[in-house]
Amino acid sequence: MDPEILLRFLCSFLIINELRKLCRGRHRRHVLYSRLIRENHIQTRPLYCRINQSVPVLDHFFSQEDPRPDFRLSRESLAVLLNLLNQDRRHGWGATIEILVFLFWLASGASYRVVSRVFGMPRSTVHYIVHRVTKEVLAIRYLVIHLPTTPEDLEVVFRGFAGLARHRAFMKAVGAIDGCHIRIKCPSGPDGQCYRNRKLFPSIILQAVCDHRGRFIDTYVGWPGSVHDSRVLRHSPLYSQSVYPPPVHFILADGGYPCLQRPLPLITPYKRPVQGVGAQRFNSHHSRARSIIERAFGMMKSRFRAIFLQALEVHHTFVPHVITACAILHNICLSAGDIVAPEDEPEEDGAEDDEGDAGLEAVSGALWRDQLSAEVSALEEVPPDHDYC
Repeated sequence: MDPEILLRFLCSFLIINELRKLCRGRHRRHVLYSRLIRENHIQTRPLYCRINQSVPVLDHFFSQEDPRPDFRLSRESLAVLLNLLNQDRRHGWGATIEILVFLFWLASGASYRVVSRVFGMPRSTVHYIVHRVTKEVLAIRYLVIHLPTTPEDLEVVFRGFAGLARHRAFMKAVGAIDGCHIRIKCPSGPDGQCYRNRKLFPSIILQAVCDHRGRFIDTYVGWPGSVHDSRVLRHSPLYSQSVYPPPVHFILADGGYPCLQRPLPLITPYKRPVQGVGAQRFNSHHSRARSIIERAFGMMKSRFRAIFLQALEVHHTFVPHVITACAILHNICLSAGDIVAPEDEPEEDGAEDDEGDAGLEAVSGALWRDQLSAEVSALEEVPPDHDYC
């Protein structure tokens, strides 16, 4: 036999034999590892082992420490969010890790690069996770942000507003509406100046209606900051569809909105200078009830300070999705009893100019406001400690 052929045969035989030994050794180690796990001799790695390194933020979370400093949500709120999303991924990073990455990005307001370093994952992955989880949170919007529908829910709401106003005349109030300016990076191009509001910083407007607890029941976001509140209202589905509030009920608004009876019943305070004691008393009770929407904005801003108290570092077309997601998380936290007290901030001046009011007040609510003011003067006030709910 040719010596070269014999040498090749022997080499092949030795290589195959070594591979068989290696495979048998790996199989034995795998069986032993599985047996040790079943007998509880060793501990399995944590759920975030796919990251393949120790991540302090996740160590704190899985060590049952308070997650609010890092993620701004309590464990109860996180449980409600995970249950609503109902995502069971068996690939990628896992639903829990992706939601925590998204919440950390919201809580810190950091760039994708910084978040990628915190979690030890690629920056492109962080970008993908943030946009995908935002889309998933928006998918549950109408489960979390919705108008009260049943008579029982409506009764709770208008009794709550009567308690806030401390007067029985406000038992017809079923919501408070206002606008909030969200700081953004000024978009490039000729349309960028349209986003500068009357305080000269670029923003996008969030119009929201809340109930007596500060829970958002309607949101409408996306208009540039230079647009007047009344124009945003006129183009909102709440105004055009006229499905809320029910007959003989109204929504409380500040002086930046017109006083209307149709198509959307809005009751605003008397404009300054206020004439008469009755009008002053009405404005006082009106302010007590309407200020709940400002407190709702304040709670959401305090929870996500990095998002709302500095320019949002994302493309302006993505801002409405982020803001709506924050409103959804705000409602989830309230339902779980996770409440953040609003921090004291300078109150925005209520714009009381009449831009756009001529068309909106074709059917004016001024007579309705006068009637309500007369009821305030005639009826007895509710004591401050009275439990009206």
